[in-house]
Amino acid sequence: MRHLGASPSSPSRVRPCAAAPSPPARLQPRVTFPAASMVHARAAAGATRASPPHHRLEAVKRDHETILERLAVVTGGNRGIGLEVCRQLAVHGVTVILTARNEKRGKDAVEYLRHECNLSRVIYHPLDILDGDSVALLAKHIESRYGKLDILVNNAGVGGVVVDQDALRALNIDPDTWLSGKAATLLERVVVQTYDEAVKCLNTNYYGIKWVTEGLLPLLKRSTSGARIVNTTSLRSELKRMPNEKLREELRDANAWDEKQIEAMLDEFLEALKHGRLEEEGWPTMLPAYSMSKMVVNLYTRILARRHREMRINCVHPGFVKTEINWNTGVIPPEEGARGAVKLALLPDDGPTGCYYDQTELGVAW
Repeated sequence: MRHLGASPSSPSRVRPCAAAPSPPARLQPRVTFPAASMVHARAAAGATRASPPHHRLEAVKRDHETILERLAVVTGGNRGIGLEVCRQLAVHGVTVILTARNEKRGKDAVEYLRHECNLSRVIYHPLDILDGDSVALLAKHIESRYGKLDILVNNAGVGGVVVDQDALRALNIDPDTWLSGKAATLLERVVVQTYDEAVKCLNTNYYGIKWVTEGLLPLLKRSTSGARIVNTTSLRSELKRMPNEKLREELRDANAWDEKQIEAMLDEFLEALKHGRLEEEGWPTMLPAYSMSKMVVNLYTRILARRHREMRINCVHPGFVKTEINWNTGVIPPEEGARGAVKLALLPDDGPTGCYYDQTELGVAW
C-alpha cells in the first residue's frame, strides 16, 4: 500500500497516469495552480486595496456587542443543497456570495432568492473551482469590495461515475440498502466507474475544495467575527467503509498526514483503478472515487483545523438528500440537508472544530 513517510514529487493535483484504460482518452485537468497562481492572486488582490473603496457591511448587534455583518461564500450555490444553504444563511442576516460555473443558472438562483424569498443580501459571482484564474478573480472581488471573508461553505461536488439513470430507477433500491452499502452488487449493472470520471471526481471533490480554500484563506484570516469553513462530505466517507485495515488505521491519525501524502495515496488509488485492482488492494468498491474523495475531504478538514486553531473548520454529511448528485434517489429535501452546513457556518467562537457532523449532530467518521 503506501508509506506514510513517503515524499511524492508530483504537483498538487490529480495526474492521470501514463496509460488509461478504455476509453483511452484521458481527462486533462484545467487547473494550473495553486503555487504560482495563488501568489499572483494574492498580489492582484493586494493591488486593489487603494481603489475602489471597500463596500461597507452593516453593523449588527449580537449579545450587546456590535459586529460587522458577516460575509459568506458558497460554492455550487445555484441548486440543491447549495442554494438552500445560501437561502438559510441570508435569512440569518449573512451577506452571501452565491457562486456557480454557469452564469445564467447562478444569476437565476440569485433572482429567485431576491424576488421569491425576499432576500436582498445574496450576490452572484462566477466561480469554476477547477480554474485558478476564476478563484483568483473571486478573491480579488472580495478583497476590493469587502476586505475580508467570514464563512466559506465548500459545497460543489460531483458523483464521479457514469450512470444509466433509467435502469437505476427501475431497480427501485430502498434507502436502507443504499445507506448500508448493500446496493454495491446491484449497482454494478447500472453504475460504471471509469478512470476519467474518477480523475474528474477527485479533482472536483477534493482538489477543488483545497484550491478554493487556499485562495480565500488570506481573506478568512481577516474575519471580524471568527472564520468558519464548512466542507460537505458524505456517509461514504466513514472509515468503516474502507476495506483495507492498515490504511483505515492510518487515516484515523490526522496528525501524521499532509497534502503531499494525501496526493500520493490518491495516485495509488488511481493506479489500482486503472489496473482493475481495487478489490484486491482493499480500496472501496461502491462509488470508489466518490468514497475516496470524501474520505480525504474529512482528512483535509482535520489538517486545516490543526493549522488554523483560531477558526472553526468542520465537515458535514448533509443526509440522504434528494439531489442530482445521487440521481434524485434521496429521501430528505434540500431544506433539511442544508441545516448541518448552516449550523456549522454559524458556530459560536467556542464551537467545535476538526469534527465530522452527520446532519446537525456530531458523528463518527474515523
